[in-house]
Amino acid sequence: MRAMLEQYREVAPRGTVEFLRQLGQRVEGKRMLHVNSTRQGGGVAEILQRLVPLLEELGVKTRWEVMTGSDLFYRTTKSFHNALQGTKQRITAEMYEAYLECNRENAKRLDLEADVAMIHDPQPAALIEARPEGSTWIWRCHIDVSTPQRSVWHFLRPYLVRYDAAIVSLPKFAQRLPIPQFLVYPSIDPLSDKNRDLTPEEVDQILARLGVPRDKPILLQVSRFDRFKDPVGVVEAYRLVKKSHDCRLVLAGGTATDDPEGAEVLAEVQEAAGADSNVHLLLLPPTANLEINALQQAATIVFQKSTREGFGLTVAEALWKGKPVIGGETGGITVQIIPGATGYTVNSPEGAAFYAKRLLNEPDRMAAMGRQGKEYARHRFLITRHLQDYLGLMIHLG
Repeated sequence: MRAMLEQYREVAPRGTVEFLRQLGQRVEGKRMLHVNSTRQGGGVAEILQRLVPLLEELGVKTRWEVMTGSDLFYRTTKSFHNALQGTKQRITAEMYEAYLECNRENAKRLDLEADVAMIHDPQPAALIEARPEGSTWIWRCHIDVSTPQRSVWHFLRPYLVRYDAAIVSLPKFAQRLPIPQFLVYPSIDPLSDKNRDLTPEEVDQILARLGVPRDKPILLQVSRFDRFKDPVGVVEAYRLVKKSHDCRLVLAGGTATDDPEGAEVLAEVQEAAGADSNVHLLLLPPTANLEINALQQAATIVFQKSTREGFGLTVAEALWKGKPVIGGETGGITVQIIPGATGYTVNSPEGAAFYAKRLLNEPDRMAAMGRQGKEYARHRFLITRHLQDYLGLMIHLG
């Protein structure tokens, strides 16, 4: 049962596989439980799909349980999600009660027996009330709770303080809690369809299928059509770049059929793009991992011009493909982009265009940044480092 871990030997830093095995020996036989609210879709599920089998291979008896709930529960937790990230929400007494009732029902249904339980995000946080005797419980917070709506934070905090520890993705995402807090960056899997090496022929075929010619430099942003991702600002930056460099712009994002605001933003982007045949708006399904991979490998420069961001793993994905990234100076983008070394952070379309033109004028600088970015991602943002952090935490917390 070593096969899966062995595959990372060629991509992870030297000695990583051996170090992981040594850590695994320290916790071999321990039972670890992960609980979240979905098995498909979203970054948490994507990471757990890859982490759980690797933990198993290292000797940790790992289970992944998923909550189920009513429509009211999911509407409530969506409101929690927005409120904890600072967007004011109206949450009624009925909604709070639906949240608690759903956690109580799941506590009866789920097998919570484990030596270490990692409870992901607010949805299952109240399961702490059903913690079995003698187990260590960790709340893994994947969102920015630094400026929450106070009423929602005051509701959740009494549950959170009963955990043994909390994990955040960035120091500035944390709140004061009377329990130890640890920093663990999210990660990408270099062997997944979204990040593995593709042959030049595969890249050509996929881009041909998407209708994106490779006859000139490609500027790319992969993100939802969401105002916080500032796709209109990316179009404005492209317009400024195009005055001096013949290039293409590709904006690749999720479909927005069930999201009225997403549809509005897409319409705004379409209006900004106009009839420019060098601007390609691609609506891709959540399963379009190979397509995203091929676009990132074909890109000349990658943008992630967010005005607000969680961690923004699309930056790590682009760095792993050896691409310089121009990103908004916000959230996790600021720990992934080292200005002048792996890319540049900006606060305006003009800034984004300035650095894009500079890179297009200096291909040697662009190539050096790509190499540095790949090595930075190799040491900081791969799933093997994520495994090290979790195993080290298990050892530390006993």
